[in-house]
Amino acid sequence: MLLSREKTAFYLKDLETPVGKAINLTIAGLVLLSSGIFVAETYNLTDLLHFYLNAIDTAILLIFAAEYLLRLWSEENKIEYLLSFYSIIDLMAILPSFLGVVDISFIRLLRWFRILRLIRFLDQKFLFGISTEDGLISARILFTLFAIIFVYSGLIYQVEHPVNPEVFTTFLDAFYFSIVTMTTVGFGDVIPISELGRLMTVLMILTGIALIPWQVGDLIKRLVKTANQVETVCSGCGLSFHDTNAKFCKICGTRLRKD
Repeated sequence: MLLSREKTAFYLKDLETPVGKAINLTIAGLVLLSSGIFVAETYNLTDLLHFYLNAIDTAILLIFAAEYLLRLWSEENKIEYLLSFYSIIDLMAILPSFLGVVDISFIRLLRWFRILRLIRFLDQKFLFGISTEDGLISARILFTLFAIIFVYSGLIYQVEHPVNPEVFTTFLDAFYFSIVTMTTVGFGDVIPISELGRLMTVLMILTGIALIPWQVGDLIKRLVKTANQVETVCSGCGLSFHDTNAKFCKICGTRLRKD
């Protein structure tokens, strides 16, 4: 029996039922797999392995395209969905590969943004076994840092490898450059030579100065806060951690039972 639009929309967003969780975990796994393929393709591989990786990536692309069309079909307000953040990220995940046949280099750069599709899943506590609000916030912070470095590494590799292959040989070289640049260490042993590469380096430095200290500082505060708390689950709202001397939940005021 064909699924209705309501059921399709429900299962694409649902993370509580086994079907909804299986669908979304599969999509998350495919995002990670496709990102891993991008990284693997920057290394010297055999023609046969390249063929298999391209075949897998093509299959993933078709799944992403079908998922995007299903999401669009199942939405009541299609214009609102098309202009939404998640829709734009989903479109960026599939558009570069379809337009790659035209060899539009700046479009192909967008393929490295595919990792951002995982942002949708970080809004859910229980998808990856995260059961506390602090754990969810820490996961978001760590993912944000990883995603920024991953995307910048992919972009700088895509820009610099064609003109500077001796320096930016693999993704690992670009990843090393991104970390050194964004943390403002600047060893100077890896230097971009193209104008776009230098512009991207400036953006990396600005991002590192503005975003990374804030995110790392927030993570440290969360870790310190958790270290000064004990695990006492509130029967009212379910908050897991409270101050060691707390008698009532700071969220809902329910009296805490300490074993």
